[in-house]
Amino acid sequence: MNLESSKVTINKSAKEIFDFLTKVENFEQIMPESKQKFEVLNDVRFLFQLKGMPEIVLEQKEQEAPSKVVLGAASEKLPFTLTANIDEVEAGKTETQLIFDGEFNAMMAMMIKKPIQNFINSLSENLGKI
Repeated sequence: MNLESSKVTINKSAKEIFDFLTKVENFEQIMPESKQKFEVLNDVRFLFQLKGMPEIVLEQKEQEAPSKVVLGAASEKLPFTLTANIDEVEAGKTETQLIFDGEFNAMMAMMIKKPIQNFINSLSENLGKI
C-alpha cells in the first residue's frame, strides 16, 4: 500500500527541514491533535500513539542529506516506511512530501488506509507550520 501526502511548501532551506526531521524529538511538534502518547526512546527511535490506534515505534532507517529522511516501523508486525522527500525549489523555500509504503493484507489495508492517509496529511500540514 502506497500513500502520499500533498506537497507542502515551507519557507526554510532543505538543510533546515532535513535537520529538523533527523531529530526524532521534533516529530512531537508535527503530530496530529489526536496524539495520546509520544516518547523519545533514543537518538533514532520514538514511540507514539494516536487515539484509537495501537502504539507504534518508528526509527530512522536512512538519510540522504539534505533531500530524504526515511523512518520505518521497528516492529515486524506492521512493516512500513515513511519517507520525507525534501526538494529546495529556491533559496529558503522547500517542497516536502511524505510517502507511506507498507505491506499489508487486503483486509488490513482496507481498515487502515483512511487513518494512515489522515495521519500523513496531518504530519505534512503541521510540517508546513514549523
